[in-house]
Amino acid sequence: MKGALTICSLGPLKIAAMTQVLLTVDTALSWAAHAGGASWQENLSASFDPRQLDLLRDQGLKGCFFVDPMPALVYGLEPVRRLVEPILAAGQDVQLLLHPVWQSVAEGFAEGTRFELTCFDAEDQLDLIETARDLLVEAGAPRPVAFRSGGYAADVRTLGALLQVGLRFDSSHLPGKSALPLESDLAGPVDLGGLIELPVTAVGETPEAELSHALSAGHALIALAGDGSSIERLCDFLAAHAQELPTAHFADLNPVPAATAVRPLPLQALRRAGRPAAPVWPNALYQASP
Repeated sequence: MKGALTICSLGPLKIAAMTQVLLTVDTALSWAAHAGGASWQENLSASFDPRQLDLLRDQGLKGCFFVDPMPALVYGLEPVRRLVEPILAAGQDVQLLLHPVWQSVAEGFAEGTRFELTCFDAEDQLDLIETARDLLVEAGAPRPVAFRSGGYAADVRTLGALLQVGLRFDSSHLPGKSALPLESDLAGPVDLGGLIELPVTAVGETPEAELSHALSAGHALIALAGDGSSIERLCDFLAAHAQELPTAHFADLNPVPAATAVRPLPLQALRRAGRPAAPVWPNALYQASP
């Protein structure tokens, strides 16, 4: 049956009452395009496809756009405004993304250019996050409540800085990418003492299977990272199952669903072998370092 929820090799699907979905899209100008000599107008055209907003509108879905304001240090605020304004006009969510390489670009590519936030000490991470937040607001966005580090480069110093800044959510934990001391297969929201971590589930070739698994496992909330190659198929599926998979903005997470030891879709090899991954939870999720 077209649009039916199924999980291959996982047995009958037991559908949860509802799984909220944060459909997130990283939205940033390209450093590579800048390095190649592109103007900000050319960079913006190549980096942001407004048809994504049309897709969400036509399907009646909510999207969370993590926007990087740091290119304003090089280009000025106008290209960042050109990102923020259509997203807000479409009724979608704008939150904070940070690629620190733009600070090095603004400083003339000093020797030792640092591309990832984890290359900076705690004080510099705090300064970068505060700068990015202020630039995003200056570009017309509401004060953000959620953060994502560019390239998912985050560590315990990042969490400490976010707590100091007063952001409520972090969504920088992607298995194999972040340096956060959390389980690589963590899938559900975790309260880190005032900061809610929302791990990211990367959408591959079969987003239907990932979402079906979230329902069958009883996940209350899942954060997905969409991109140009997967977002159309993903949106089609979400629209077809809007009742049990409602999309949300960060403002809708009040209260945040209670954290549980939820897991992402098991690896294919484990599914074939019929052996679930054993959950291993730390005694302390993190300890902020100086």
